[in-house]
Amino acid sequence: MPGTGHADELRTDVCVIGAGPAGLALSLMLLRSGVRVVLLERSIGLRRDFHGEILQPGGQRILDELGVLAAARARGACPLDGFQVLQDERVLLDIDYRRLPAPYDCLLALPQRHLLHELLAACRALPGFTLLEGHRLGALLRERGRVVGVGARHGGGRQVTVRAHVVVGADGRHSRTRTLAGIDAGRTEAFDQDVVWFALPGAGRATGTVRVHRSEHGALLVHDSHPDRLRVGWTLPHRTWNLAAARGIDDIRRELAAALPRFADLIHDRLHAVTDLKPLDVFAAQATEWVRDGLILVGDSAHTHGPIGAQGINLALQDAAAAHPVLLDAVRAGDASRERLLPYERRRRPAAEAVHRMQRTQARALLGRGGPVTTRLRSAAAALITRTPLGDRITRTIAYGPTPTPVHTNLFTPTPHHHP
Repeated sequence: MPGTGHADELRTDVCVIGAGPAGLALSLMLLRSGVRVVLLERSIGLRRDFHGEILQPGGQRILDELGVLAAARARGACPLDGFQVLQDERVLLDIDYRRLPAPYDCLLALPQRHLLHELLAACRALPGFTLLEGHRLGALLRERGRVVGVGARHGGGRQVTVRAHVVVGADGRHSRTRTLAGIDAGRTEAFDQDVVWFALPGAGRATGTVRVHRSEHGALLVHDSHPDRLRVGWTLPHRTWNLAAARGIDDIRRELAAALPRFADLIHDRLHAVTDLKPLDVFAAQATEWVRDGLILVGDSAHTHGPIGAQGINLALQDAAAAHPVLLDAVRAGDASRERLLPYERRRRPAAEAVHRMQRTQARALLGRGGPVTTRLRSAAAALITRTPLGDRITRTIAYGPTPTPVHTNLFTPTPHHHP
């Protein structure tokens, strides 16, 4: 294998754990700056379940700066004009992304697999990249209290040791990297709802927006998805999915059809069993530490968010953009101490905390239950946001995040080279 004379040991500059949006985007940025990267991914061929697929304009811009957005879109995507809230089929709130500057004047429903395949292809085209797919992280290697690499095992039993200046945990909301480091996830039950997802055939039924349909039973999220599908999120009070599932699919179908009358025929025709619905445990988390000597956490490994506002991929890509110059500096200096890595956490933690606060407010306002008085208050607030400049400011904040982070393309090298 590159950089080593022994089949079971590799040496590299940065070892990234997890080939999700954060891990692949960061790998690509580092490779373009001449940094060697070993990427460890548990799945093979990216064959695993994906949750988020909506890209905000901020995330689209980062992917465009990396040169992969156009190719990912060409694989198939659905542009969405904005975000609407409906109460019993009447539009309460209409946030129109077409008011934003082109070319990022829409939301983009892009299957995550399309995005990851393009990012991975771009990584593979550069020298210094090694992909270890089908490998499960087993241990963090330490010397004098500093993380200096990882131990991993392939599904076939082969063990591999990767020694690196820095290890990056980009392995999601249930991060094994974070667990092995002994870092508390900082989970809080900040949301009153969980979301149960399912898909319906949507040929000829596209809405062109992300919609929250409110009714006396609660709220459902609906958006177009590629190819010719509708993705539906059914919100339930936190940790009540087992009770709902026990009612059986017939009762569930009746409730969903009543809440979404325009899609009632699809619901009755296509939902055949409770297993057609996939529950997502919704919670907020802020890891107590994002960096240690030789270790950095990005994306959901560092902070986990709810689905409201479609912020997960956006934040993951911005984390990667912020971590890139910090890691490049650490590798070039041969110093991956906590102090050297801390500027990344100082920049990104406040942004993640701001999104948590925003999502809690959105969840209460958009998904919470209530009577006629609450509905009238929501209508008044929605009208204020839709018809005043406040709506434009809120749209920009949701679209680009509290502190937009560009890709540091000035740090890319014309001819990638390896550091000793």
